[in-house]
Amino acid sequence: MNFAPLPEVAPAAVPSDGYLLDVREADEWAAGHAERAVHIPMSELVARIAEIPTDRRVHVVCRVGGRSAQVAQYLIAQGYDAVNVAGGMLDWAASGLPLTTDDDTPATIV
Repeated sequence: MNFAPLPEVAPAAVPSDGYLLDVREADEWAAGHAERAVHIPMSELVARIAEIPTDRRVHVVCRVGGRSAQVAQYLIAQGYDAVNVAGGMLDWAASGLPLTTDDDTPATIV
């Protein structure tokens, strides 16, 4: 069986108005996340898939790219225009892109 390669983008290539889906768990999200990200943990994705827009590209991110690759593949199979954010939040932070927390503590990636 031949599968098309999973589309990926570098963190810096995610458009500032792009839909960024963070699929990490709650403790990872709480430690630090991208300012404009939407949080739906991978474990909740199937139950919450209706929350994900179908009218634009979905940029999927996790810590290093493994979980987000799985989610992006799943979304593509469901008809979504989805891409994996290569290197995940570790590369996001290393690229100097903004991070935040919900309680204004210093953001970290765990």
